[in-house]
Amino acid sequence: MEVNWIRELRVTPIRNGTVIDHIECGMALHVLTIIGVNGENVRSTVSVLMHVPSERTGWKDVVKVEDRELDPNEIDKIALIAPKATINIIRDFNVAEKYQSKVPEVIRGIARCGNPNCITNKSEPVEPEFTVECKNPPMLRCIYCERVLENITDNLV
Repeated sequence: MEVNWIRELRVTPIRNGTVIDHIECGMALHVLTIIGVNGENVRSTVSVLMHVPSERTGWKDVVKVEDRELDPNEIDKIALIAPKATINIIRDFNVAEKYQSKVPEVIRGIARCGNPNCITNKSEPVEPEFTVECKNPPMLRCIYCERVLENITDNLV
């Protein structure tokens, strides 16, 4: 006898924390790196959903972190790798704050220039700074050496 049933697994709602939704497929693990989640420093439940169906975008990734709210620096970094992401701050099972990921016009101190000869990569006390030439997908140009940052994910600090 054949049993025809589908077992659906759901991620439970979180009481307090952050839900990062509408992350481009395959970018959830990069988001975890940005927010500093690795196997050693996790103190609460972290849920990672990858390749989830979405009515809005077709497919998406989602990251849920219990008992932690992101700081503005982390939100800016997430915007660089997931410009369509939505960040929901959850308090007592309800969305208390909701942010649409926004790539700022100027990026300061959250990415390093990919040019090893750039003054920002020397021993000079110069903070890396980029102008945003395109927001989706993000394209950054160093204001010092004018090099376009090729791989933003690998150059986040």
